[in-house]
Formats: sequence, structure tokens, C-alpha cells
Amino acid sequence: MVLNCESQTGPVWSYRDDPRVTRLGRLLRLTHLDELPQLHNIIRGEMSLIGPRPERPELIRDLEPAVPGYRKRLDVRPGLTGLAQVRLQADTSIEHVRRKVRYDLYYIRRMSLSLDMRIIAATVAYLVVVYFTAVRDLVFATPLGDA
Repeated sequence: MVLNCESQTGPVWSYRDDPRVTRLGRLLRLTHLDELPQLHNIIRGEMSLIGPRPERPELIRDLEPAVPGYRKRLDVRPGLTGLAQVRLQADTSIEHVRRKVRYDLYYIRRMSLSLDMRIIAATVAYLVVVYFTAVRDLVFATPLGDA
């Protein structure tokens, strides 16, 4: 993102075509390569592969009182991917967070190897689609001239 991009607004969610995101940042987000540094957190034991996605601490202060059950999702180690991530779009509002928390709480109540395997399979399938779409867009974005 652009340096000091939240100096005027304070912490806010990113959104589609967010002008604060650089071109390189857009590519990293599109391919989800921006998530790779979190593998370090998994190796250190601070995160799991599967679990509720962590939220920025600046946003948690506002979410806890506004979203029933939000604190409960913090009882388990956060994950790189989770049930809410494979089922729903990225957060852009409190209502989106409420939906994700319902999925997170469902996951916490029913944690199992079987559910984790299904989430991993859904994540891999999603990433395959993302990468093929990115390659297609790169290949066909070149102008063909007057045909």
C-alpha cells in the first residue's frame, strides 16, 4: 500500500480498486502472494494453517462491541485460511464481519481433521482458479491491433 495511506482516515478495510494499493500490491493481492510471510508465523507457532483469520488490532476495538461472539473467535489460534475465507468475500462492513464470525464459530465448534482437509481442498481449488485467471488476463491483455 501507499506509505502512510491511513494518516487521514485512520484504520479502514481495503476494498476493490482501492487507490491506496500500489500496482505491485495489487498483483501480490491478486495472486495471494502477500500471504506468504504468514508462513513464518505458522512455523513459529503463532498461527495455524486453518483457523479464523486474524484482524488488525486497530479494527478489533470497534468490532468486539459491534459483533456478538467476536471475542470467542479469538480463543483459537488464527489461521492462514479458514471456513469463512473459502465461503465468503473479504470484509467490507460490520455485516460482513458478522457473517464471517458465524462461520468462525461454526468452525471452532466442529474442528476436525476432516473439516480441515475440506477447507484445504477448497483453498487449493480457489488458488488454482486465481492463478489461471491471472495468467489468462496477462496473456489476453496484450492488444492484438486491428484485426
